[in-house]
Amino acid sequence: MKTDPLKIVIIDNDENLHPLYRFYFSDQLLYELTEIHTSVNKFMSLSGKIESDIIVSEVNLTGISGIDGIQYFNKQNTPPKILMTSEKCDFNIIREAFKKGADGFLTKPLTKNRFFNALEELHQHGVALEHDVARKIIHSFQTKTFERFSKKENQIIELLTQGYTYKMIADRLCVTPSAVNFHIQNIYVKLNVNSKAEALKKLQEMEIHQLNAA
Repeated sequence: MKTDPLKIVIIDNDENLHPLYRFYFSDQLLYELTEIHTSVNKFMSLSGKIESDIIVSEVNLTGISGIDGIQYFNKQNTPPKILMTSEKCDFNIIREAFKKGADGFLTKPLTKNRFFNALEELHQHGVALEHDVARKIIHSFQTKTFERFSKKENQIIELLTQGYTYKMIADRLCVTPSAVNFHIQNIYVKLNVNSKAEALKKLQEMEIHQLNAA
């Protein structure tokens, strides 16, 4: 039995890529490129009555961003799967996209194989994540470790950033409060700070830098 092709809408403000997208779909039987727009605003004003199965949107668009556009994409009677694309593999962007309702994330440049593999993953499994994106997400959930600190200092940092008091840290690690204080002072010296608040702020900045470098 013949199956109707999945209807795909693309939103990308780089018009130089539009002919490439059309070329990608020129020999496809399973997918049909029904619309291509340069912005969320044009999508909303020009989108046809035929509902799409998958919307592929660039993150960085003029006007409404691709991520903020997700709420408009989902106004169809049957919400489409949403695949975000970006030149940056940035954890904060990825997190925000999925928080707003994205189902997949691809980094540019997009080859034909990567593009259609992602569409297939969305269709078959409901989510599309490549290794670089998955690695960013997994890394964000792993225990914080910083090379400049010892194993014990990293353990204390992990608990400190979770809101543990010095006494709670001592109980958790089965050491004396004075031992915790000794390690805390070493951490302050290495961070070049004088207070817990300054330390937490510096550690957050280091974590963001470490995530972006991953």
